[in-house]
Amino acid sequence: MNVSLDFHALLPELLLTATVLGVLIVDLLPVRKQWTAVVGLVGLFAAFVPLLTLGFCDSLAFCEETAVRSMFGGSYVIDTFSLVLKGLFLASAFLAVLISAGYLERGRFWEGEYYFLLLCSVLGAVVMASSRGLVTMFVALELVTGPTFLLAGWRKGNARSNEAALKFFIVGVLSASVLLFGMSLVYGTTGELTFSGIREAIVGFELADPGFSDLPLLNIAVLFTLLGFAFKIAAVPFHFWTPDTYEGAPTPVTAYLSVVSKAAGFVGLLVVSYQAFATLRSIWGPALWILAAASMTIGNLSALRQDNIVRMLGYSSIAQGGFILAPFGAAVSSGVTGAQLEDAFFATVTYLLIYAFMNLGAFAVVIATAKRIGSVDVNDWGGLYQYAPGLAGLTMIFFFSLAGIPPLAGWFAKLVMFRSLIGVGNWGIALAVIAAVNSVVAFVYYARVVKAAWFDPVPEDVLTGEARSAYVAPTLGLAMGIAAAVVVVVGIFPAVLSELGEMTKVFVAGF
Repeated sequence: MNVSLDFHALLPELLLTATVLGVLIVDLLPVRKQWTAVVGLVGLFAAFVPLLTLGFCDSLAFCEETAVRSMFGGSYVIDTFSLVLKGLFLASAFLAVLISAGYLERGRFWEGEYYFLLLCSVLGAVVMASSRGLVTMFVALELVTGPTFLLAGWRKGNARSNEAALKFFIVGVLSASVLLFGMSLVYGTTGELTFSGIREAIVGFELADPGFSDLPLLNIAVLFTLLGFAFKIAAVPFHFWTPDTYEGAPTPVTAYLSVVSKAAGFVGLLVVSYQAFATLRSIWGPALWILAAASMTIGNLSALRQDNIVRMLGYSSIAQGGFILAPFGAAVSSGVTGAQLEDAFFATVTYLLIYAFMNLGAFAVVIATAKRIGSVDVNDWGGLYQYAPGLAGLTMIFFFSLAGIPPLAGWFAKLVMFRSLIGVGNWGIALAVIAAVNSVVAFVYYARVVKAAWFDPVPEDVLTGEARSAYVAPTLGLAMGIAAAVVVVVGIFPAVLSELGEMTKVFVAGF
């Protein structure tokens, strides 16, 4: 095994590790615990800088190598795909820390431990983007999810939070067991740990025995591995833990789970499918098509019935996961290659990038409004514009973007998704029809929140009794401002973000 290390390529991970240790040290010092959040923000920003030097290495004098960097025997790779996804994880985590700072200040929470666990989870996500082997992928994925079991129950005196943590832990252990069982079967069948080695072994077996792809043990190995990731992304029918966990967990943790944790699951699913099981698409392609159709349908229909906005966004994240998965599943099921497959991959990654900002923004608005009126029930948001016009405006921006209304960023995510689906043939057209119907359904419950904020009267009991503070923590305001700026700018100038999606197309070249 080649053990030579490229420290420039590993700098984001090293800086993030130093940040995790820095939070621990600051938490032990006799200073205000809010400094742990500052250390976390500085560390996340510092870890983001090397991504720029790695991504634009051609223009820097000290960069001697611009090709794909492979380490640890091919189980850890730094390429344009991993750089883009690492950037997504770090940017999303930066917003999550900003959202968390004001929330934790007004509650009796252990701040140092909170940021330590959150940053450990982010480190796992960053490592996962470069993982190209069964061992590195599994360890990274468990590092993503392990800390979130504790974070989900951070409101220790709240029964719902305890319930959320327990359900999340049980499902997390179950999904890890399924995933590990599938990976063990893959290793036992192929004798390889790296994804490239697994793919080459399967190709070799197929050349020797054309019927090898129908081998029952390999089929089971592939399906169990993908089912493990299906739990992580909360795809139907493995979504049952999501609404209760999202509702019971602290809202900043819910925001983090809905974006970073879900995105990590998608990264694992994409990498394993394209890198390890590329030649077995006939086995897993139709399964992903079904997961996409079921997720967007069940998620949207369930969200229609919700009055609790956090729970509504929980079901919404299930549906959005179906939209993200749709181009991927349709393209592989159709058997397309070349430019069509690259467009499908571009659509999935682009949707994932846009979803992160508009969903984090939506949760930030929920936190700010809940602090203002003491409720997350949609009926209590009536007349929000009368006493909090800024929050009402942000509500419209983020919820209409999630619905795909121009000129907000969500429209471009929907556009590239539908363009990809229509371009891959009958499988894609059928899924495009399902997605179109579900987009209309989604608009109904997203618009319901906006309608309540702008057109419904103010409920009599919302602002009566104990005075409600109109104060919004500066960090929370900054998070909403950044997310809103991205949603608006990308909606008007989509090329700003689409270039990042284009950079990831090389990942499926030669598939």
